[in-house]
Amino acid sequence: MIIFKNATSLTGKTFDLEIPSTEDNVIDATGLTAMPAVIDPHVHFRTPGMEYKEDWTTASPAAINGGCTTVFDMPNTLPPTVTEALLVEKKAIIDAQLNEIGIPLRYQLFFGADKSHLDQLAEVKDQVVGIKVFMGCSTGNLVIDDDESLHAVFSLAAKLDMLVAVHAEDEEMMAERKEKYFDATSYACHSTIRNVDVAVVAVKKAISLAKEYGARLYILHVSSAEEIALIKAAKLDGVKVFAETTPHHLFFNTTMYDTHQGRCVVNPALRDPSHHAAIVAGIHEGVIDTIGSDHAPHTKEEKDQAYGQCPSGMPGIEFMLPMLLNAHHQGIFSLAEVAALTCMNARQIFGVEDTKDWVLVDLNKTKTVDSTASKCGWSPYMGLTLTGWPVYTILRNTVFTL
Repeated sequence: MIIFKNATSLTGKTFDLEIPSTEDNVIDATGLTAMPAVIDPHVHFRTPGMEYKEDWTTASPAAINGGCTTVFDMPNTLPPTVTEALLVEKKAIIDAQLNEIGIPLRYQLFFGADKSHLDQLAEVKDQVVGIKVFMGCSTGNLVIDDDESLHAVFSLAAKLDMLVAVHAEDEEMMAERKEKYFDATSYACHSTIRNVDVAVVAVKKAISLAKEYGARLYILHVSSAEEIALIKAAKLDGVKVFAETTPHHLFFNTTMYDTHQGRCVVNPALRDPSHHAAIVAGIHEGVIDTIGSDHAPHTKEEKDQAYGQCPSGMPGIEFMLPMLLNAHHQGIFSLAEVAALTCMNARQIFGVEDTKDWVLVDLNKTKTVDSTASKCGWSPYMGLTLTGWPVYTILRNTVFTL
């Protein structure tokens, strides 16, 4: 038995956290707060096909460093995960990589909605955490941009009792706006091309379809006040809709283009600072249920290309919890809200059992981000000084000292 002596619970009470083990050890946890380990419901670990950017041997240590023991990986890989055979193959590759490094990270996979393979949904319904629908193009070529196919997906999802997770950006609007506003000399035009209206139109459509068919809807990376208002109204109307935000949409904004240039190009795009208060309020009010890192690494060389050539996405899993703990230190969120955002709500939405994984954090530890375990070797959080850090991550009764 490993005993963390005098740990502090989320309610402020002191207790001894006991971890079953073949070894006997007592660790002084005085001053450390025990929280449920992070569930990150939105990652792109790039396997298979893009392992030069990231793979599970490098992403898993980054996850552990961030107090995360469970991830849900997205299907826009090479090839995309759109058939049962490709799903089985992907799992085998992941398991081999996890065995290689000896980190038994918990994971589930999203299945890609593809117009040519909708018959596969029934085959994989018990093997995946949900269906991923790209209503607008992002990394890769998975996209469902016509109404007939969208209706088919939501209808099947309702019949099969599968959750639909949507990347809500309207493809037709983006194409029109790219024609009008594209500027290869300005990364900031990304936020003009993929503006709030692009997201709002898609969110409205997704909510309408969820209501029509009675499907469960999970809206990914919510980034604006307008989306939050729509989701709040839908919840009040009884629609089975859940909302996720990301650390970069919560903590970053369009001013970052001046310093980070292509490295802060993400989909959906960063918003102007006026949306920050609405996202925080959405968390306080329970409109936003979860936070997902949308960990989507690319190499430095790729991200430093001119606008139009640099791919969208940034790494984030390693520093999501420290950013939230820093926000707690600043009085923005309670610890209970952080735990709900990073674990408790995801358990309920996705039907994840209590794994008894833990992360022990030092709420008073201050450190500057100066490195990352991610294979891409860079992070938009580099140089930030944060207060509140994971010290131990406990996965399947194995203690990782950070």
